[in-house]
Amino acid sequence: MDFALSPELRELQLRVRSFIRERIVPYERDPRWGQHGPDESLRDELVALARAAGLLTPHASRELGGLGLGHLQKAVVFEEAGYSALGPTALNIHAPDEGNIHLLEVVASAQQKQRWLRPLVQGSARSCFCMTEPPPGAGADPSMLRTTAVRDGSDYVIDGVKWFITGAQGAAIAIIMARMEDGSATMFLSDMDRPGIEVERTMDAMDSCFTGGHGVVRLRGLRVPEHDVLGEIGQGLRYAQVRLAPARLTHCMRWLGQAQRAHDEALAYARQRQAFGQALGEHQGVGFMLADNDMDLHTARLHIWHTAWLLDQGERCNFESSRAKVVCSEAEWRVVDRCVQILGGQGVTGEKVVSRIFTDMRAFRIYDGPSEVHRFSMARKIVAGRRDVSLRS
Repeated sequence: MDFALSPELRELQLRVRSFIRERIVPYERDPRWGQHGPDESLRDELVALARAAGLLTPHASRELGGLGLGHLQKAVVFEEAGYSALGPTALNIHAPDEGNIHLLEVVASAQQKQRWLRPLVQGSARSCFCMTEPPPGAGADPSMLRTTAVRDGSDYVIDGVKWFITGAQGAAIAIIMARMEDGSATMFLSDMDRPGIEVERTMDAMDSCFTGGHGVVRLRGLRVPEHDVLGEIGQGLRYAQVRLAPARLTHCMRWLGQAQRAHDEALAYARQRQAFGQALGEHQGVGFMLADNDMDLHTARLHIWHTAWLLDQGERCNFESSRAKVVCSEAEWRVVDRCVQILGGQGVTGEKVVSRIFTDMRAFRIYDGPSEVHRFSMARKIVAGRRDVSLRS
């Protein structure tokens, strides 16, 4: 494994770093960034800046107008974008659109790509991924899916309730997972303004970085034509892995940028703040926390880069992506938690961006599978000897 950055990737890294710090960070005090994320006008403004800079939707294929980044290239670019919580929104690499774009590129038909994918890549539309349901429906266990799709002529009629649907409010496109009459799962594409699909409410959540927040979506007699089935009938759970395995890793990439930002803020404070006759960072207790931050950041970055490298080699990496998700979400959380402690009173107020990173970051240990579910999955594979690959490969 050679993780040395090519001259081209190093130049792209510096371009994104400069763009985020000079153009996007100043928007972090914009009043249009509210409890349910950046509003549509702020998102459109940020997207326009990235488009003008030639940095919009860099993970999409060149044929669609992106930069065609591989997984390891994404690891570098997405971390830089994540240095501001608004950076992924600007570059159009935030969840759920980033994962949905990847899924559609892999699975959608040519006609579906033209109709549904191009607007997403261009940043002119947003999407949502409707899989999670209220109890007793699907959550961390997708086999509990209760939303139904019944064939009626050339249409499918879908009924059910979805919740924690990120970006639902204001989305133009939905990817919907539903259970067929034989019990298998299928994905469907739908416009959000079709009769039979409604965002009932937006849920109050700890995080505030996703445009559209997290919604409750009711599907009541939603008719979807057969040409809007995504991929093959009955293959929904397999396609979910096409989307979720890389998406776990891109979450790790973006949040690593946020953890690095929190560390930089705490480090700057520890260098200049005086307490008991010396700079705060010279006190062993604070210095040790900064050293622990450095180790956790380095550990997270190595896991991301290693798993990204394996994905670039064509490995399946379900085990590796689960391990990276747990290691990174918990290491990055520890970094931000220490930064709040180092900043003291300023760490728990809006005086520093770290308090916002803290409340946003906590949810990361739950999104795309709680740590406990990934540990459970990994343990079963370890005991059965079914690990996909390993560091020894």
